[in-house]
Amino acid sequence: MLRHRPHGVEHPYATSPDQRVPVLPEVGERVRLGVEAESDVVAVSCEWVAQPMDDPAVSETRSLALERVAVSAADAAALAGGDGHLAAAQARAAGGDGGWEVTTPELEAGTRYRYRFHARTGDGRQASSDWHELVPAEWVSGAGTLTVDDAFHRLVDGSVEWLVADGWVHRARFAMRLEPDEHVVGFGERFDAVDQRGRELDAVVFEQYKAQGRHGRTYLPMPFAHVISETGDAWGFHVRTSRRTWFDVGASTPDRLVVEVALDEPADGPPAPAPATPSVDVAVYRGAPHEVLAAFTAEVGRAEELPDWVFRLWASGNEWNTQHAVMERMDRHRELDIPVGAVVVEAWSDEQTFTIFRDAMYEPHRDGSPHDASDFTYPPDGAWPDPKGMIDELHARGIRVLLWQIPLVKTRYELGDDVGDDAQVIRDGEAMVRDGHAVLEADGTPYHNRGWWFPQALMPDLSVERTRQWWAEKRRYLVSGLDVDGFKTDGGEHAWGHDLRYADGRRGNEGNNLYPVHYARTFGDLLRSEGKAPVTFSRAGFTGSQAHGLFWAGDEDSTWEAFRSSVIAGITASACGIVYWGWDLAGFSGEVPDAELYLRAAGAACFMPIMQYHSEFNHHRRPLRDRTPWNVAEQRGDERVVPVFRQLAHLRERLVGYLAEQAAVAIRDGRPLMRGLFFDHPDDPMIWRYPLQYQLGDALLVVPVIEPGIDEVAAYLPEGQWVDVWRGTNYTGPAEITLPAPIDQPPALCRAVDWPRLSSVFVQAQPNPAGTATTAESGSGESPPSRGG
Repeated sequence: MLRHRPHGVEHPYATSPDQRVPVLPEVGERVRLGVEAESDVVAVSCEWVAQPMDDPAVSETRSLALERVAVSAADAAALAGGDGHLAAAQARAAGGDGGWEVTTPELEAGTRYRYRFHARTGDGRQASSDWHELVPAEWVSGAGTLTVDDAFHRLVDGSVEWLVADGWVHRARFAMRLEPDEHVVGFGERFDAVDQRGRELDAVVFEQYKAQGRHGRTYLPMPFAHVISETGDAWGFHVRTSRRTWFDVGASTPDRLVVEVALDEPADGPPAPAPATPSVDVAVYRGAPHEVLAAFTAEVGRAEELPDWVFRLWASGNEWNTQHAVMERMDRHRELDIPVGAVVVEAWSDEQTFTIFRDAMYEPHRDGSPHDASDFTYPPDGAWPDPKGMIDELHARGIRVLLWQIPLVKTRYELGDDVGDDAQVIRDGEAMVRDGHAVLEADGTPYHNRGWWFPQALMPDLSVERTRQWWAEKRRYLVSGLDVDGFKTDGGEHAWGHDLRYADGRRGNEGNNLYPVHYARTFGDLLRSEGKAPVTFSRAGFTGSQAHGLFWAGDEDSTWEAFRSSVIAGITASACGIVYWGWDLAGFSGEVPDAELYLRAAGAACFMPIMQYHSEFNHHRRPLRDRTPWNVAEQRGDERVVPVFRQLAHLRERLVGYLAEQAAVAIRDGRPLMRGLFFDHPDDPMIWRYPLQYQLGDALLVVPVIEPGIDEVAAYLPEGQWVDVWRGTNYTGPAEITLPAPIDQPPALCRAVDWPRLSSVFVQAQPNPAGTATTAESGSGESPPSRGG
């Protein structure tokens, strides 16, 4: 009849109706207590007991009446997850129209509070909840140990404090001094600003479906940042934790960067003894920004060199859900002479196991053991009549193939009763639980996904090798038998719960952020074991993700705002050691972008580490929302799209060697492949006025056009000699200039010293007035020789 969970559903940014807010209140605060009740409940009260801790025999009891309330619009939207094609699942996961709530009196120091709820229905039935307990917390000094370099002079005296409640230290906080001319960049992939000074943010892995820049949330956070002075002095810091952290970067006090760190939490249930004196360890790195980054990645992991083909154009669409659809798109690319290097096949599987092609015929393995390629036959009239033949044909054309993945196993909640007990997905779930491969709740029962996407699904515990191997073995035949080249490791943000249990000994508050790191590692190790390069394509990550494959910026609308946010995301992710990064150029959601947005985005993506397009599922409604250049051209009635996109794709082909060379440089010495100007020119104050300009490797300076309706763009040239790659015009920096920005010539410059070796790349890319490929551009669309993989 009643449900109250102090932590609620544990959405990191929204309050669920059955939650206590705040979960850990401080002395002097009032607490909102929320309850969900059955629909026939007409009254709810809270029995509220205050007991002085120095004399528990004395207590005061109050009865607090709760009022019926609706979930706030903001919380409802957050709990539902967004407005995408999974709206029904989102609404069901949000659950209910609201609940009941009451606000307590102010909490007093030295007092323990107990409370429970009583409900009455219209027909007189009554019920009571379990008792819950809380002790308000206070910030004190000396309750833990902060470890930081003794020579570090930025730590503010007296700023180290510890949040203590009932003898348990829950959090730490400290402040570092910021100089007036310093800028702070990092904290993982960020969408709202390159320089985070003046902002508040946190580091928790979260699936923010679209509008990440507006919400300040990210799939790929890290408690690491650069601090860069306009005088050229630079340093960086890393809070060595996988628990949630919060940062006030001069927002409250302009000259202070305040860091708050979650510590171990007591398990739910009977009181437990507090752990030994807690500690927080902070690494400090000194030197130029690239030296700071090199030191950080030497500690947490660096990218490894991937084969050249990853730098070619990637193509995908969520509605390419048959062999015919995939090959029809690849045929059209070839007919239009638009070279493709990789195709990501998203909707390939049975949408149950995510290991078996849809319509495949096979005998289920009732023990949940893996299948081999020879176990399957494919009906000629099915969705995928010959997966191996399709992959072989794509390989013959120089196109690599990646398959989509998700780290979940569906349950009856989504599957319904129409799926029989012998269905492979049911047997896989049984095996996961039976053999100890599932992430667990605190009580030892299997964790069921609390998020809106694949609600109630089981989640494999990839924190340990035995489960990583078990999960990979079910997919091995895709690599060994069908010759798949990589995996799009989507998702990874599904672990909600401070008290989850992982097999490596971590609980949720420490292990949840690490989940996407283990996830990408699982598939990278599978590929390596079959002699393939570890090409995974992820959106979620944390500290340590640097060493595991490629990343893209997640789900976004086709808007100029999202375009700008994605450029910011690329610069900030790269500043934290992510070498192989891209985005769904011009967005993947909603109506197809207009021609101007699409071509400006393609022009920018041509000068980014990964160039790829993708489109969201739209139930195959017409007109199609494919982001293929010909579909954009047809939908928007703009004949420029195909010839300009073709020109950019061929330019991209000629940049592959340079990108591979510069990726090796980034991995070796810490200078990101896509890097903000502060890496090479930290002592130039003017660069901060142009935060979305970036270098692509050592030679190229890119000025993305992120506003509509312009034919020239303001740019800043740092010190040195530069050449406009389209016109051959020479410039001397430092200087503010205006560059022509025709739609088919993304503004970019080359260092004069590198121009002799790169000029041929751009000479061949001069526009053809007829709108067809020039002799230098035309070709088979097949890939150049690769270095491996």
